[in-house]
Amino acid sequence: MATNSFKPTKTWYKDADKYWKAVPSSMDGMLGGLEMVHTPDMRGSSSFLAKLRSDPALLQLGTGYACDCGAGIGRVSKHFLLKHFDRVDLVEQNAQFLEMAETKYLKEERDSGTVGTMSAVGLQDFDPPEGRYDTIWCQWVLNHLTDNDMIAFLGRCARGLAPGGVVCVKENVSTRGYVVDRSDSSVTRAASIFEGLFRAAGMKIVCTQVQTGFPQGLFKVMMWALIPEATTT
Repeated sequence: MATNSFKPTKTWYKDADKYWKAVPSSMDGMLGGLEMVHTPDMRGSSSFLAKLRSDPALLQLGTGYACDCGAGIGRVSKHFLLKHFDRVDLVEQNAQFLEMAETKYLKEERDSGTVGTMSAVGLQDFDPPEGRYDTIWCQWVLNHLTDNDMIAFLGRCARGLAPGGVVCVKENVSTRGYVVDRSDSSVTRAASIFEGLFRAAGMKIVCTQVQTGFPQGLFKVMMWALIPEATTT
């Protein structure tokens, strides 16, 4: 049920961590049993990135370094980001997922150096190295942050971007308000709420796209490309 406000519990992040520790370190686990969305998901993300790179007047987006936030075992890195960037760092609070990425799922990429650092930290605490990333990709993870922590995180991301860099957000959206799921400490927000939080973080939306090709009955998924307001003045 949608509500007009969202008040996280005192154990919001602890409960989310407990939930994800019980999830298998597999493709199916990363997708909540909906492995059929993987191919259209990768297709939609690639289309969105191509759109961003198609207009040099919009962005001068580099291909050097990306950051995969909420990376899980590295599904998005392996099948999308590493096809478009030379090197990718992973950020994921669940150390079990990162172990799977390092020892099996992304072992070849890790050994070759195309996968860089793997940080076992929640986004509420992650502080990207200043000026490092051409793209910071956040997919199906900001729904675990509180409003205030999302604003603070995006502010830190702005400092972590290389010149011409962009923060990309890909998230489920509700038709209105907040839809809170206490089972995994997540909240699905309306697009208007996301966009208000982006503005509060000092970020400007330069491009949006709706994901297509998913089965009926799922939340709508939107993609946004954000740049710091300071770079547009």
